[in-house]
Amino acid sequence: MNTLDKTDLLLLAELQRNGRLTNTDLAERVHLSPSACLRRVQRLEREGVVTGYRAEVDPERVGLGLQAFVRVQLRQHDAATVAAFASFVDAWDEVVACHALTGDMDYLLHVAVRDLEHFSRFLLDRLLGQAGVADVNSSFVLRTVKAMRGMPLPPA
Repeated sequence: MNTLDKTDLLLLAELQRNGRLTNTDLAERVHLSPSACLRRVQRLEREGVVTGYRAEVDPERVGLGLQAFVRVQLRQHDAATVAAFASFVDAWDEVVACHALTGDMDYLLHVAVRDLEHFSRFLLDRLLGQAGVADVNSSFVLRTVKAMRGMPLPPA
């Protein structure tokens, strides 16, 4: 990958603020011609700097009124157990993000569900039902103080 220059960083900042900008509007904001802007954006996509575009959805408005962070400790850490856990987590719609951690717990799951009953079924029927899971610790989100707004970028 090439080093990101000032224009690349400006493009990334604008796309993180509004991924629906037309190429013409984006080009105007970063002071490029539309064709040069499109070439740069395509390069950033091709090089994997821009990994996708998606709509931000309000969880409550789609019936997901309860969010939790669940720390998971595995019983074993061999390749088969880790791969099986990753495969299960990837298939569960309730898990919106999963991160491998350092420290006393192995994974942090961000879970979005309808309500406490849904969370209970997820925890008991799915997560604790996995043979490799030794321990879980859950914390419920009371309110979101700062939501993900994009990655911090170095100064342009």
